[in-house]
Amino acid sequence: MFRIVSKTNNLYDVLDTNDGVIESCSFLDIISFCESGIEIKGVFPVNDSYVFEIDGLRCHKSMKGYKFRLYPNKEQQTFFQKCFGCCRFLWNNMLADKIAYYEEFQERLDTQPPAYKSKYSFLKEVDSLALTSEYRDLNTAFKNFFRDTKVGYPKFKKKHDNHKSYTTYNQKGSVAIVNKYVKLPKIGYVKMKQSQPVLGSIKNATISQVPSGKYYISFNVEIWIQELPGTEKEVGLDLGIKELLITSDKEHFENPKTLYRYEKHLAKLQRQLAHKKKFSKNWYKQKHKIALLHEKIANIRKDNLHKISHKLTQENQLIVSEDLKISNMIKNHHLAKSIADVSWYELTRQISYKSNWYGRMYVKVNTYYPSSQTCNCCGYKNTATKDLSVRYWACPNCGTYHDRDENAADNILAEGKRIVASQNIPGNSDEFQIASKNIKQ
Repeated sequence: MFRIVSKTNNLYDVLDTNDGVIESCSFLDIISFCESGIEIKGVFPVNDSYVFEIDGLRCHKSMKGYKFRLYPNKEQQTFFQKCFGCCRFLWNNMLADKIAYYEEFQERLDTQPPAYKSKYSFLKEVDSLALTSEYRDLNTAFKNFFRDTKVGYPKFKKKHDNHKSYTTYNQKGSVAIVNKYVKLPKIGYVKMKQSQPVLGSIKNATISQVPSGKYYISFNVEIWIQELPGTEKEVGLDLGIKELLITSDKEHFENPKTLYRYEKHLAKLQRQLAHKKKFSKNWYKQKHKIALLHEKIANIRKDNLHKISHKLTQENQLIVSEDLKISNMIKNHHLAKSIADVSWYELTRQISYKSNWYGRMYVKVNTYYPSSQTCNCCGYKNTATKDLSVRYWACPNCGTYHDRDENAADNILAEGKRIVASQNIPGNSDEFQIASKNIKQ
């Protein structure tokens, strides 16, 4: 019989009541024991989670991704390129057969990779699990087509696409990390730069090559995640272009305008590319320089968004933002480049999955909710603020002077709290603390 008796420096002291020995264990060790059938007093399961009685800690199972740089040798690079090409070839052939069969018989065709392997022997040279992954992905894409035929058939893959990748599954340890290497099916050990330990069990791995020529591996891992302690703080977010984010706490997050900062350098490199002979060695060298700069811009942008989303989910129990229709907004050609550069979708996506991890609640209010037009004090709706040039205004009804964005953030928070109340989830309950799905009105 085991029992948790105390906690010291994030480690739990577990007493073996049979011999009186106390051992210090992490929460992952204790959950591992519980999963293997060992009973430990002070830890009890609740739905799909475990709760620690001594400090109220709640842990749940979730999927997490890890991405690391690969350094394959020439032989391994050749193998990766074969995998990319064979996966694309299989996808296109299966898709062509499915489309032809559907147009003739109006029924689905279930094509299997082995049928193509017997016809095209070179498909046997690559990872069979990668071909299986393509088969599953295509079936999913075709199911989406049957759900709504207006969207059209799945797209064929191009040979000269900017992004090349294939996915393999971990079967009986076929994908494993060994020191500074990763073990992959059919190719063996590939050198890897691992920046952090991979916790949990690896489900699959995706090998990809970006336009700059670098190779990466992304692990999809099932892991136990420790939820954060509950807090009373709540925040509303107004997304903008001049400033990336304005909160109901009157905190302003600067828009770094990453693309604008490197726009002149990018334009210079592209002018130089235009003067090169197409497909010459110098032309490829110049394209590589442009790809590296685009990669740098994307990395700077994503790093900034991760820092903001981490801060928001760490500090607040309830996070509320607008449900923006970005695909419609980007049709405005005067603002399209700025909207693409600010990456609202990526920010909200990060807030969403981090809220799932840490037991926070993320709510999106209706797209057409008039957050900028409504006075947060008296509720008066001022249609004059539809003009985006109006940055400050005084309420004609109660006289309150408003900063446009701060007022919008206050209204967004109030609307989010109203939506939560309508779902009958009290803010101080356990249900509120573990709720983590997006609620859309």
